[in-house]
Amino acid sequence: MSPGLSIKLGVRLFNRSTRNVSLTAEGAAFLTRCQSILEQIQEAESELTSSLSQPTGKLRISLPVIGYRLLLPALTAFSRLYPQVELDLDFSDRLVNLIDEGVDVAIRSGELADSRLIARKLGGFRFVLCASPAYLAEYGAPDSPAELAAHKCIFFRFPATGLIQPWELRGMRLTGDFRSAAVMTVNNIEAAIRLSAAGMGIAYVPDFVVREAMDEGQLQEVLPGCCIKDGYFSVLWPASRYLSPRIRCFIDFIAAAEIPLSPASATPAPCV
Repeated sequence: MSPGLSIKLGVRLFNRSTRNVSLTAEGAAFLTRCQSILEQIQEAESELTSSLSQPTGKLRISLPVIGYRLLLPALTAFSRLYPQVELDLDFSDRLVNLIDEGVDVAIRSGELADSRLIARKLGGFRFVLCASPAYLAEYGAPDSPAELAAHKCIFFRFPATGLIQPWELRGMRLTGDFRSAAVMTVNNIEAAIRLSAAGMGIAYVPDFVVREAMDEGQLQEVLPGCCIKDGYFSVLWPASRYLSPRIRCFIDFIAAAEIPLSPASATPAPCV
């Protein structure tokens, strides 16, 4: 023990003579207490190391409603790999405040708007226009973005803001003010897909949400290459929050998972 420690504590910790140095009763008690504290620290480190290999506890995750199409396979795989982690999944399109609401991580698309959060990109996607074969057989397919004015269009309204999602097309930007032959507006992507598949019009949606419907022939891409907007998903977590082993494991797992997204930088076929 350092002599300076005796001065700092105001207690004599050592008996000193010309031949030897021994602990006082206070010094011996202090040493015993310090040894106990060091042992507790070592035990805590051992527990933490163990929990890294087998994390436990509840993990609250906020995801977009359409996220189940992409993420359920990865979430299932994570749950099987870490069975002691209880997943609390909140599928919602509202703007969740991770810090105020005690959410551990969120998966969202778009730019990071909160400087208190850290983001790690997962993958990109592109937007497409689509319609059912029956609709295209009845009304024909547009040959250019300008011809959309003669078609039925299904717009999407963001639930969190109430704003209409614009259609970002090559040489043209369609907004909620756009007047076509008929306009339908929904605040749920799934509804837009179902309505379009039912022949109600042309929808503007992320490619991954209609990939299965296109593969099965329920929907066809309209004006391929004319949609110029890309997007991407990120996993977010509070910068100020301690990353527990279960949170860290989930972030690393989901970032490495094979989520069926398309590269955001992929160049679509030219718009004719």
